[in-house]
Amino acid sequence: MTKITYVDHTGTSRTVDGIDGESLMETAVSNLVPGIDGDCGGACACATCHVHVDTDWFDRLPPIEPNEKSMLEFCEGADEKSRLGCQIKVSPALDGIVVHTPVAQH
Repeated sequence: MTKITYVDHTGTSRTVDGIDGESLMETAVSNLVPGIDGDCGGACACATCHVHVDTDWFDRLPPIEPNEKSMLEFCEGADEKSRLGCQIKVSPALDGIVVHTPVAQH
């Protein structure tokens, strides 16, 4: 299993086991991680899975597709390390990844 750490806006962290092939959003929802809703079910249509990816991990992710980039424009507090959790698939290469949930989602 791939370890994923979600850190909320207060600094509280929760590390969970992700299933390879699922998204960071699916993993968060199935583990009841606060701040990640996934209202659209992973269709890249709602941005309720917005996360900030730790700098050490950002370059290991696939490039941002145009539809994800467009959705991020609607996210409060989006920055250069913002991604949508529904667009990042869990894999052994991401074992130990750390993402932060924005205050606007709590």
